[in-house]
Amino acid sequence: MRIAITGWKGGTGKSLIATGLANTLSKKRKTLLLDFDVDCPNDYLILSISPKKEKEVKIKIPKFNFSKCTKSGVCAKVCKFNAIVFVKGRYPIFIPDQCNGCMACKIACPSKAISETEKRVGTVYSGKNKNLQLIFGDLKSREVLSEFVVEETKNFAKSKEKDFVLVDTAAGTHCDVISAVKDCDLALAVTEPTQLGAHDLKLILELLKILKVKTKIVLNKSTIGDKKLIEKIARKFNVEIIGEIPYEKTILDSYSKGEPIEHSSIDKIVKYLIKK
Repeated sequence: MRIAITGWKGGTGKSLIATGLANTLSKKRKTLLLDFDVDCPNDYLILSISPKKEKEVKIKIPKFNFSKCTKSGVCAKVCKFNAIVFVKGRYPIFIPDQCNGCMACKIACPSKAISETEKRVGTVYSGKNKNLQLIFGDLKSREVLSEFVVEETKNFAKSKEKDFVLVDTAAGTHCDVISAVKDCDLALAVTEPTQLGAHDLKLILELLKILKVKTKIVLNKSTIGDKKLIEKIARKFNVEIIGEIPYEKTILDSYSKGEPIEHSSIDKIVKYLIKK
């Protein structure tokens, strides 16, 4: 079973819950945790796993041969990411950090002055702690193509599938989140009982509805704020709240020490998942 732990708002506790579920599940079933928050992967810190480098993630980028270039400027016109700057009468200026690797410039170049080379945009890592395996991607600094790193991490993890696969996504509804959740059997939308939490829960539920991913809600920090805000949205979207994580000092202490939480509320969610 493949389960995404996701949410639009940052700081609601996705990684807290993902690592807590993974830790508890791994005591009962073989479990694989995929950390797809590639901009800031930190599950390995909470789980005290020492990661090892598995592979580099690379994309194709253009390589210019100015001896063939006729200074037409066509390459800059077709580049939708503004990675090529053209000034009339001069050779094009290429900005690698802007490039998404589409190679439209190569196809469009009338003088065939553009070939291909590669650049590294991230790295895939893995690690293990008893019955729990962790695989995560790490986006290279100054790169923006996080979805490429997510996809390569997914491809690497295919041969490592376990009884349960948990997917810890980034916050938001952009490309890397879509890539992370689209193949999942179930999504757990993590939120908190605040106005911001309620607003952002609507956005992630709308996305998951479009993607046709079965969804349940996990309410973190359930003992503070206004729980009715979340219950109202749950009814509107006809989505069940299957877990409530209280705001307790024991949980805060575990998280501050970099340890996965062990709590009856996590046990309850795990029992639900195993039954499924």
